[in-house]
Amino acid sequence: MGTRIPSHQLSSGLYVSGRPEQAKERQPTMTSRSVPYTGGDPKKSGELGKMLEIPGVDPKPSRPSSSSQHNSGSVRSGPNPGPPGRLSGSGPMPRKSSGSGPIALQPTGLITSGPVGGRRSGQLEQPPASAGKAVYGSAVTSLSEEVKVGFRVSRAVVWVFMVVVAMSLLVGVFLMVAVKKAVILVALAAVIVPVVVLIAWNCVWGRRGLLGFVKRYPDAELRGAIDGQYVKVTGVVTCGSIPLESSYQRVPRCVYVSTELYEYKGLGGKSANPKHHCFSWGSRYCEKYVADFYISDFQSGLRALVKAGYGAKVAPFVEPTTVVDVTKDNRELSPNFLGWLADRKLSTDDRIMRLKEGYIKEGSTVSVMGVVQRHDNVLMIVPSAEPVSTGCQWIRCLLPTYAEGLILTCDDNQNADVIPV
Repeated sequence: MGTRIPSHQLSSGLYVSGRPEQAKERQPTMTSRSVPYTGGDPKKSGELGKMLEIPGVDPKPSRPSSSSQHNSGSVRSGPNPGPPGRLSGSGPMPRKSSGSGPIALQPTGLITSGPVGGRRSGQLEQPPASAGKAVYGSAVTSLSEEVKVGFRVSRAVVWVFMVVVAMSLLVGVFLMVAVKKAVILVALAAVIVPVVVLIAWNCVWGRRGLLGFVKRYPDAELRGAIDGQYVKVTGVVTCGSIPLESSYQRVPRCVYVSTELYEYKGLGGKSANPKHHCFSWGSRYCEKYVADFYISDFQSGLRALVKAGYGAKVAPFVEPTTVVDVTKDNRELSPNFLGWLADRKLSTDDRIMRLKEGYIKEGSTVSVMGVVQRHDNVLMIVPSAEPVSTGCQWIRCLLPTYAEGLILTCDDNQNADVIPV
């Protein structure tokens, strides 16, 4: 006796074998829609702003779709439906009143870059209205003092001369009182006066004598220079890892920059510094910077690193040019000059001022005097440990003049074109 195979009839009237299929529960379909880019603005974030309870989010309820009404229920309606955007079955969501102040975000644990409460995402930072004073690190040497140029004489010679002058003065006074003869005093004056003139001559012309000595010093060839040799190298300079920029004219890519503000003091005027005398120009403000740079030797073509940064002693001899001149007849200050004074907190009262600026731009021809040092196949020029002396220049009546550190000179005119590098 065979078993009976179950069968059922389809909606089309056809009989088929087997049991009818059970109707499967239809899964709800998820509809996706394009989300606009909010740029980090919580007011445009929709449900994210509501979830984080961010004040200032406009509570505009979105119209529920038919599928969501079927699954979640209908929206409560009535004469007093309550706050908009609240669905039936959901608890109350407290809201803070929106204000005109900045939006205070709740802590979410998200790590972001930039300061808290800063600019929005996608918004570019605006450059400041004034660049202000440049601040460099320890890699750049700040030259706060003037180049010290002096003449050196042996202390023994100075003491012997002072003793002879004192003894001659005593003998001369005694003979003049006792014998009524001033021969010794006349002879003493004949010796003292030329010495005083010689000292005054060296004080006035000592700097020029040093520059003349630097110009006459022969250029060395770096290829044959040995370690520890004092040399003079002339060539084209290029910036190191930290290029400098002039303070007022904003000349880029410099290896040395200087900006000095001078004031003229008349009778009863204001002093620019404690050592400022009447009827003269005095330095009121000064900033000088120099950093490590490279120099390409004209003799051999080799390039050496000049170690002028990190607090090294440098004696720059670069003649600055006057960029701003405020006189009695022309007292109107330009906006750039006013901004430069304001950045450095300098007063703009009624004064006769003169702003000078000097720099050595990349591509300029420069002469450097220093000591050769080789380290791991790197050729460097470093400052000398001892002051450099010019020796006695008898023809020019100049005593031995000395300068400390690297001697840096530049003969190129700052308005002339430099060699492109």
